[in-house]
Parts: sequence; structure tokens; C-alpha cells
Amino acid sequence: MDFPAGFAARERALLGPRFAELYSYATPEPARGVTVNTLRCTPAWFAVQADFSVTPSPFCATAFTTAPDWRPGRHPWHHAGVLYAQEPSAAAPAALLDVRPGMWVADLCAAPGGKTSQLAAALQGQGVLVANEFVAARAEILRQNLERMGVTNALVTNEDTGRLAAAWPGRFDRVLVDAPCSGEGMFRKEPAATAQHDETLVAHCAALGAEILENAATLLAPGGVLVYSTCTFAPQEDEAQIAAFLQHHPEFTLCDLSDCGFGRPGEENRGPEGFAAERCRRIWPADGGEGHFMAKLQKAGGAQPPQAWRGKPPRPAKVPAEWTAFAEMYFPQLAQRTVTAAGEWVVLPPAGSEALPLGKLRLVRGGVLAGSVIKKRFQPAHALFMAYGTQCTNREELTRGDPRTAAWLRGEEIPAQTAQNGWCAVCVDGFPLGGGKVSGGRIKNHYPKGLRNLG
Repeated sequence: MDFPAGFAARERALLGPRFAELYSYATPEPARGVTVNTLRCTPAWFAVQADFSVTPSPFCATAFTTAPDWRPGRHPWHHAGVLYAQEPSAAAPAALLDVRPGMWVADLCAAPGGKTSQLAAALQGQGVLVANEFVAARAEILRQNLERMGVTNALVTNEDTGRLAAAWPGRFDRVLVDAPCSGEGMFRKEPAATAQHDETLVAHCAALGAEILENAATLLAPGGVLVYSTCTFAPQEDEAQIAAFLQHHPEFTLCDLSDCGFGRPGEENRGPEGFAAERCRRIWPADGGEGHFMAKLQKAGGAQPPQAWRGKPPRPAKVPAEWTAFAEMYFPQLAQRTVTAAGEWVVLPPAGSEALPLGKLRLVRGGVLAGSVIKKRFQPAHALFMAYGTQCTNREELTRGDPRTAAWLRGEEIPAQTAQNGWCAVCVDGFPLGGGKVSGGRIKNHYPKGLRNLG
């Protein structure tokens, strides 16, 4: 492959004779893969039941490589949020964060949502996940992906990380910073990364990454863990970035990633003398990934945690009677849940999220969009069925091989076999595919037009 001249010169100077070895791609084409959504199923079940070729990835226990020519976007399991299409090595940083149910977790550079989905799956619906994206259009893509994956406990924000840090200092057990970077690991996958690369871009990304890392440190609670990652090889964005951060933050310890089971140690000559670069982790093209850098940092636990927020909690929205009646009939386990209002919409917020004062922060979505009241009738949202469809009292059960499944994903009306008149969840292989309304033995399709398999 033809690398940018400046990049190649820098890497040859740093690596010497190892350049040819490390930049020899392990696969002839860019690696493709999927990460399993463990909110839906286990990796073991997925490996046995998948009707396409999958091989366990060395980078993450829930990730698999697939055939280079396999495209997941039209597969029913993609629509049902069973999998997320993701280059296998990209699944590594989120797995290193060691997220457990009940934690408070922040993903500061979250779009399009692959790593965020991993964090949500690790939480198993318990605790709170803040998924932030600075670019508004990308924040909307993030929201859509988390909705598809059935995530129920996320707050999706569209903010500068400095505003989040000012609002919520010391409130998170885990923080992920998959920093915007110069994309040197994407040269083979994305020709634009090659065309736009220069030292000005590297310097800009390094400065932006440093700013986000500072804000992440503020957000992290005493004793908490932060993972910083990039998909680039530039020293300023990788080892040197972490070394500079630690110089200014003696309360942080660089954790040793040597036993993570993949990749290679960080490079000593990419950071200052005395920096323990070997504790970081790199994935080179020769290792089977496109390129990643990772560092894991832990904040000292001796500092006093911030005082609990003392402001007034937001007033719960008046629960529409139409929602209560609908929930009691179709989702009885949700009927007594606290709801909030977003304009005409009814939203199911994550339990405990009231402890995060929003103030003037830009919130894209604060939990699960349940639906709205239209002409004194409750109209359920697609998100409600994607999050809780398997708990709906009225369901239409499809399989991958059923021709009705393909018809449903094209937006067509289908015959009902298991669902009764009224609203129903439509499922494939036991996983939700949205909702519809049954009348006269037919299910009117309410699958969103923008998500359908058209053409």
C-alpha cells in the first residue's frame, strides 16, 4: 500500500527495520466483523446460530470476524440489534474498561455507537450510560443505533465535553475517550484518510484529544477508570499524549495492559524518557487489525468524592391516562414506571438519571421514547418495541427463513399467525423488529421508512 510520504518517513525513522513487518497487513482486504449485542444473546449462542461464517476475534470476547464480502446491513439480525457491524479490533477499547452492571459510564466521543453499544451491553440495563457526540448529525446516528440495539438506560447528549465536565464533575465510574484522531489506522479502509493526512491534522487532533482527556479526568470519580484510545499511530496522539497527561495528573496511574491477550506494547521512542510506554497497547496492521492505540488510567481513590447534587429534582411529567391504559394492556411491567415529557412525547428515563442535572445541556434522548398521545389515543414509538418488544403481551413471532420477515423489513403488511387484534411486537428468532397493528388477520407495518430494506 502507498502511505503518505510524510507518514512513511516518520514511521520508518521510528521503527527502523520493523517498519516492513508491522505495516504488512495480516489480511489481504480490510478486516470485517460484527460485535454481538449481549442485551440480546450470548456470543456462544450467536456463534452456533449464525447463518453466515463467523470466527471469534482475538480482540474482544463478544466480537467476530466475518467474510470480507459479507454485508450485514440487510440481515434481520442487524435490524433486530443482535449485532453491530464493526472492524474487529475496534471492539478492543470498550472491553478494556471493565464495565459492570450498575455503574455510571460516560462515552465522550460516542458516534456512531459501536463502542457505546458494548458499554450498554456490559451494563445490562443497570446504571446510567451517557453517550455524547459533539457533531449534531452524528449524535442523531448514535441515537438511532442505540435505539436499534435496545438500549434502555442511555442519555444521548450533543455537547462539548467541557460543558459536561462543568455540569457533572466526579460522577462517573468509567469513562471512555475514543478520541477524534488523524486516522492513520484507516488508510487502507478510507482513502479520504490518506488524502487529508498531514502534520497540521496530527497536531490539531493531538490538541483536541488532550482537551477531551482533561475533561474526562474531571468527570471521573475517585477510584474510577478511564480508557483512552485512537485509531492512529502518531506519537503526539498516543504515547506522548498519555505521558503529558500523567505529568499534569499525578493522581492517575497508568494500568498495565500487557496481559490483555492481543496487540503489542507501546513504543518507548514515541514518548519521553522514563515513560512506561510498555504499559500501553498497540494494534498494528500485522496484528490483524487496521490500527489502534489504547491506554488505561485509574484515578486515585483517596480524594473526597463530590457532594451530591442539591438542586431540585426535575418534576415528573403528568402521566397521560392513554399511556397508562396502553401499558397495562401491552407492557404491564412498564405501567408504573416514571415517565418524562419531551414535547408531545412520553419518555421512559433511566432509573437514577435524575441525579444528573441537565440544566442547559443539549439532550438528544434521555431514555426510551415510548410514544405520544394522538387524538386521545396512545401511539407507541418504534423505540418502545425495540427496547421492550420481547415483553409485549401480543407478539408476532417470525424466523429468518419466513418470507414474511423479508416482507416486513421492506415495509409491507404481513399476515398474522400468532398476534391478536391490536398493537403487537414483531420479532424474528425471538428478537424485536419493531411493532405493528393487527386487524382482520393482517399486521399493518409501522417499521420506520428510513430503516427499511428497499430496492
